[in-house]
Amino acid sequence: MNKSLLIKEFSIEKLQRGDRVELADLVDHFSNPVYRIAMNILRSEQDAEDVIQETFMKVIHGIKSFEGRSSLSTWIYRIAVNESLMMIRKRKGVEISIDEDSEDEEGVTAPKEIEDWCCLPEKEFMTVEIRREMDDAIRSLPEKLRIVFQLRDMEDLSIQETTQVLGLTESAVKTRLLRARLLLREKLSQYFHEKAAA
Repeated sequence: MNKSLLIKEFSIEKLQRGDRVELADLVDHFSNPVYRIAMNILRSEQDAEDVIQETFMKVIHGIKSFEGRSSLSTWIYRIAVNESLMMIRKRKGVEISIDEDSEDEEGVTAPKEIEDWCCLPEKEFMTVEIRREMDDAIRSLPEKLRIVFQLRDMEDLSIQETTQVLGLTESAVKTRLLRARLLLREKLSQYFHEKAAA
């Protein structure tokens, strides 16, 4: 995704004054990214739609106290992630955390087999079948890795922005991102091997 397409300047002053046009533009601009984040965490359209509603209710009510310590988008994405995690807690009755922990988290090990994808025709990556395989592989990632991958590689946030959204250190974000990418390559290796052989 081209991040330049997501960059839009909003007037914090207008938002804090409750300017309806500015608030409507804000909701319109961030609804799709918030939905994608929620869907990748929750894997439920209804829950993702609920997260959109809760996120923007909190944004509209909280904008007056927004101090600009982070970018507006980072603040909104952090609310969306928190709302998504709260939804999981309510649904499963378990505590879900994205906090930092040991290097052995999730039992993720280095992939055993990595297929070199360099020689496949570029158009292959545009097929519906491959998109479906990619989506399935992303959904199968451990939650803590999937959230980092979603923000960094799918929403095109910088490492620094991702650390701000998740409240993690830069090192933790980079580690989780690497693990996510390696796991994805491993999960898709067999598929691409078969495509290349064909």
